[in-house]
Formats: sequence, structure tokens, C-alpha cells
Amino acid sequence: MKKILLPTDFSKNSWNAIIYALQLFKDEYCTFFLLNTYTPVIYQVEFVEIHPAEYDLGDLVRENALKQLDDFKTRIKKEFNNPKHTIETMVAFNTLISEVNDVVTKQSIDYIVMGTTGATGIKEVLFGTNTVHVFKNTKCPVLAIPEDFAFEAPHEVLFPTDYKLDYKNKHIKPLINILSLHNSRVHVLHASYGYELSSNQENNKKNLETHLNKTTPLFTDVSGQTVTEAIDHFQLKAKVNLLVMINNKHSFFENLFFKNTINQIGFHLNIPFLVIPAKT
Repeated sequence: MKKILLPTDFSKNSWNAIIYALQLFKDEYCTFFLLNTYTPVIYQVEFVEIHPAEYDLGDLVRENALKQLDDFKTRIKKEFNNPKHTIETMVAFNTLISEVNDVVTKQSIDYIVMGTTGATGIKEVLFGTNTVHVFKNTKCPVLAIPEDFAFEAPHEVLFPTDYKLDYKNKHIKPLINILSLHNSRVHVLHASYGYELSSNQENNKKNLETHLNKTTPLFTDVSGQTVTEAIDHFQLKAKVNLLVMINNKHSFFENLFFKNTINQIGFHLNIPFLVIPAKT
């Protein structure tokens, strides 16, 4: 049984990510954990001391969060009613990253699925702050769903790589699991400026081919393009509806996705994006 963590702030974007997860794993037995975290503002000590019984605001925030989670749970059962799916709700007085890491460890979470829009709602921001922090600090595959992305089965999956990682089963298994759900095809994309692969990269490529041998992968090499250009051009040719990358420290991933704005990196992400940590 899969265990899927769904962090939510009760926004339209987070609900959209929940819908995506429910449909992506519709044929799998899953437990979905709806998680809301809260950190109430600190009120003036003098004010709280004068009215201690009337202003237990932390409890009020918690009760409100629990009600909204129950509303989401009811809505899920009404709109999807999947007997293979179990929904659990969780509220925590904690920071998002700390609580996510705790839940991932305690519940042996397989995937985190969340929306990408930040609290500011500024369209020029590639990912919201919370999403970036989860990418960077969580040792669990994270699937980020763009705002307003309507679910479509990920039949064409793009996996850019520089072949600098010694691929292990833990790196490839989250990808293979998703490929198997919808009979998806994976395109392995390598971009360079004409440099030959080193012997180490060649070995890593063969290793990756071995891991993917049951999925009939398609390998593509392009030269004279940056990785962002190669991804953009590839998406024009093939209807890619899922991008997958491994977050290997000091890799292209870090250089690309931890920039602040789309204009800085020249890359527009409008499809779901699965980030697999190199270290787990």
C-alpha cells in the first residue's frame, strides 16, 4: 500500500494537487495523509495575561484547521469515493518542513504531493517558498503540481540527466512506480555542448539502462544546448506531461531550480514535476 502525504493550506492550489494525487494513484491501494501545519502569531504578553481564558488562539486555529480538513475529507469521499483509498487528517503546531520530515519518517511516506504557488501569488516566482524548502530538505520524492493544472495521465515522461550519478534502485523506483501506473513512456534526455561522456558517465548510463530495461525507455542526446533549452525544445516536439529529476547536490538541478525567478533561468514549468532526492 502506498502512503502519500498531502500538505495543504486549504487553498485552491493545494486542493488541485490533492485531486491530481487521487487520480494519479486511482488504481493503487493508498493511504493519503492530509496535513495542515500552523504557527500562530505571538500576541502581546500583557494582553494575553489580562484575558487568559478568552484568547486561547492556538486552540482556535487548531479547531478551525481540523474542521477544514474534515470538509476536505468529506469532499474527497463525495467526489471520488474510491474504495482503494483511505484518508487520514493531521494538524500540527509546527513548521511545515519539520512536520513533513517527522511524518515522512514515522509513516514511511512514499510520495509528497503539493501545489507550487507561493503565498504571494506572484506569477514570476517559479515555486513558492514552501515547495522549494520541501524539495531541498525532505528525503522523500516530491511531486509538485502547477496551479490550475488539470489532471492528465503522465503518458510521456521526461527525465533529464547528466549521467553523473551512480543510479541506485532508490533513485529509480519512484519513477518506475509511476510509469507502471499509466503505461507511461520515459524519455531520457542528455544535453551537452559536444563533450564526450566520461568513462564514469558511460558506466552510469549503462546502469540507468539496466534499471529502466522493463520500461522501454527512449534515450536522446542533444548538443549545443543548455539543459533548459533542451527541455523546452523537447517539450515542443513531444507532449510531455511529467518532468522528473534527481536532486543530486551541486548538480544541474540545484543550479536551475533554486533561482528566484523564471526570467533568471529562462524556464517555464507548466507540467507536474517529480523531484527524487539523491540521498534518502
